[in-house]
Amino acid sequence: METGSVTTPFGQRPMTLGMLASQKAASELQADQSVDKWKIYRALCAAKPLLGVTDRALAVLNALLSFYPKNVLSEENGLVVFPSNDQLSLRSHGMAEQTIRRHLAVLVEAGLIVRKDSPNGKRYARRVKEGEVGEAFGFSLAPLIVRAEEIERLAAEVVAERLHVQRLREQLSLCRRDVAKLIETAMEEDLPGDWEAAFSYFRALVDGVPRTPTAERIATTLEEMQTLRDDITNRLETLLKGENMCGNPAQTERHIHNSNPDSISELEPALETKQGANSVRRLEPYAAAPAETQKHDDRPGSDGAGMKSFPLGLVLQACPDMVSYGPGGSIANWRDMMAAAVVVRGMLGVSATAYEEASATMGAENAATVMACILERGGHINSAGGYLRDLTRRAERGEFSIGPMLMSLVRARGGGTRRAG
Repeated sequence: METGSVTTPFGQRPMTLGMLASQKAASELQADQSVDKWKIYRALCAAKPLLGVTDRALAVLNALLSFYPKNVLSEENGLVVFPSNDQLSLRSHGMAEQTIRRHLAVLVEAGLIVRKDSPNGKRYARRVKEGEVGEAFGFSLAPLIVRAEEIERLAAEVVAERLHVQRLREQLSLCRRDVAKLIETAMEEDLPGDWEAAFSYFRALVDGVPRTPTAERIATTLEEMQTLRDDITNRLETLLKGENMCGNPAQTERHIHNSNPDSISELEPALETKQGANSVRRLEPYAAAPAETQKHDDRPGSDGAGMKSFPLGLVLQACPDMVSYGPGGSIANWRDMMAAAVVVRGMLGVSATAYEEASATMGAENAATVMACILERGGHINSAGGYLRDLTRRAERGEFSIGPMLMSLVRARGGGTRRAG
């Protein structure tokens, strides 16, 4: 460094131990050490999360580097730059002087530059007879040379972590797609099993990932998603084997009840958790869920024409617009849902007769669900009453299932969740 003594700040700016440590480190600079200023700046931009500096602070550092006459920082060429705040503002895209001072303090605190204040606090240089700079007062860039290896190592760590997170995201995206399409296939084919519970657990995993997750969080979710995918795949393969062996629906159902009894990826969370490895939630088998679903959903009636109804939470997730028409602007149970369906029926011009026929054929819950789907797709349906009557006739012939309609609406909304109430 240019001086062998400690330099304290001018005026009321306090001296800190961090500044003293930075000056000591800069004083250990060897005469033959040098670094390309733009290469180290790019490394700083990559390593900024670990160095505690912001984009604006780096913009000010970029301006400081632009005042250094050479591309290579070295003690031979001097390491102090001394631009005024006005000059810095011009090269920082018009940044306000007060903002520049704040970000200069951040760079000093981070140990990336060192203040070398003059007796009056001004930045200037004394020149020798030949016109060369003798002694300069401003900001020393020596820490960038001394810490070059550290900065490049931190930059490599950040890049490696970013690539790791990117790979985990890709794997999670692929696994998420697999699970969604496997569940959709099972629902469209009306295969035995509580696939609605599987979908609810799947959505809980997806919605549990924060907007900016850590690598550990993504890895945990990926592991749970892979376990769910393997469990669903095993169950579908068991169904296929059962159909190939005997084609007996009763035997196929027994296969579902007995398959993978020790699996840790069933779909209803237990009240207790294991301590130890990675806190994997234990879940109840799909086949045990319908009774539980009916109890928790507070369903007042039974299904019509043998059509199975779906959990209220799933219906509201697919059709969140329905919530506004519930009593008091909320839907807490199936009674509220049916009351909202009556309001929506009148609003869409569906006759009471058409809705009563739908309720008798599909069941009261399913008729309310269909009304919610029609409301959600209102812009694509010319006659809500005619559409409902057509679905009712198809349901009588066993040609209509609500599951694919709900899944389509969930996908169209990007899987977003909206709670009732």
